[in-house]
Formats: sequence, structure tokens, C-alpha cells
Amino acid sequence: MQYQGTLIAVSDIAKSKHFYETVMEQKILMDLGVHVSFERGLSLQSNYAELVGQDLRMQSRPNNFQLYFEVEDLDQWQEKIKGTDSIEFIHEAKEYPWGQRVMRFYDYDQYIVEVSESMTSVAKRFLAQGLSVEETAQRTMFPVDFVKNLL
Repeated sequence: MQYQGTLIAVSDIAKSKHFYETVMEQKILMDLGVHVSFERGLSLQSNYAELVGQDLRMQSRPNNFQLYFEVEDLDQWQEKIKGTDSIEFIHEAKEYPWGQRVMRFYDYDQYIVEVSESMTSVAKRFLAQGLSVEETAQRTMFPVDFVKNLL
């Protein structure tokens, strides 16, 4: 068995498609109107209750699920998301003890979206700031050999 991706039920397929394609820069693999699949496994479905044959209602802010994206320049992405109409931040960029900076916000259907620095970029940032390979490995919880390969 192979995991194939995540499908989220959306209330407005055009608006959600625009957000994920234009703002989040996901490439469309297939667009069937009521169903849109992106290259990395994310899919949008506008008629989910009809599809599964059950009277399902969309829950506002389920808060028990998030979509996760990694970027190299979190500050640039934060400004881009801030400039997007009707996006509400849960929190702007904050740094966790392992050094990764993360922001979270709600998409148009109130699903949590996390955008964070890739851990590789975090390790490179620490090295550029003068931390040793060993200090970087300890802070990021990466093996020393992995950090050495980033040099």
C-alpha cells in the first residue's frame, strides 16, 4: 500500500484553487472542476458529501488537522501571506527551541496551514551565524554527519 495524498473538502473550489495555486505556488496536476489535484499530493474537492454519499457538513475550524509546507525564506512568505485577503493568522513567525521558525494561519475553509523554514535552511543559518558543526547538530537535533554535509 502507498499513501497517495490528502484531500480536503472546500466550500468554494475556485477560491481555494486560486489560493493554493497562486498564493501557495502549488502546481496543478489535474483539474476536473469539482476536484483539483496538485503535484505534491494535495487535492481539493467541492462536492465531498455528494461524493461519499453521506450528509456531511463542513466544520468551521476543525483545529485537529493542518497542511504543512516548507520554505527557504520564511520572512518573504510571511509578507506574501499577510498581503492575501481574508487570511487570518494563528501566529506569525516564531522560533522553536530547535531553531525552526514557523507561522500558522487559516485558509479560506478554516483549515490550519503551517509554513516553516526547512530544517536544512535552519542548520545553514546556524552555521552562517558562527555556530560550530557540533553546536548546530545539538541545537537542530541532526546527526553531526548530516550537518557536515551542509558545508
